[in-house]
Amino acid sequence: MRSNEERLRPLMLAALAGDARSYHEMLNEAAALLRVYFRRRLGHAGEDIEDLVQETLIAIHTRRATYDGIRPFTAWMFALARYKLIDLLRRGQGEISFDGMEEILSGGDFESATMARMDVEALLASLPAKQARAIRDTKLEGLSVAEAAASEGLTVTDVKVSVHRGLKQLALRLRGK
Repeated sequence: MRSNEERLRPLMLAALAGDARSYHEMLNEAAALLRVYFRRRLGHAGEDIEDLVQETLIAIHTRRATYDGIRPFTAWMFALARYKLIDLLRRGQGEISFDGMEEILSGGDFESATMARMDVEALLASLPAKQARAIRDTKLEGLSVAEAAASEGLTVTDVKVSVHRGLKQLALRLRGK
C-alpha cells in the first residue's frame, strides 16, 4: 500500500498543471486524512472537525500556488491544518487533549513531526522549568509520575501538581488568554 505522500503529491502536482480530475481526487483524499488528523487532536467527532476540514481545504485551494513541488505535500498540508486548529483554539471554541502527544510527535511524516515538536518545545519553554520538565517527562517521554518524580528528586504529588498547572497554563495560552 502506498503512503499518503506517494498518493497525494503526484495528484497535487498534476492539479497544479491543470488536471481538474487529479485536483478533485486530491481534495477528497486530503479531506479524509484531515478528518482523522483533527479527530485525533480534538478527541471528538463534531461540527468543529468538519469546519476545520473545510477551512483547511479552502486554505489548500487559496495557497496552492505557494506549494513547492519538491517538498513533501503532506507536511505542507498538515502545517496548514495545524494553523487552522490553533486558530480554533485561540478563539476558545475547541479543546485539545495532550494525551497521546508522543504519538503525534513521533508519527509518520518526519518533517511535520519535527515542526510539531518545535511547536510543543516553544510552548513548554514558556512555562516554569519544573512544570515543563514534568510535562515533558510524563506526557512526551512516557515516564510514569513515580518515575518522573524519582528522576527529578520530587514527590509524586509535586509532579502531578506541576503537570496539572502546566497543562492548564498551556490551554490558556492556546486560547489566547
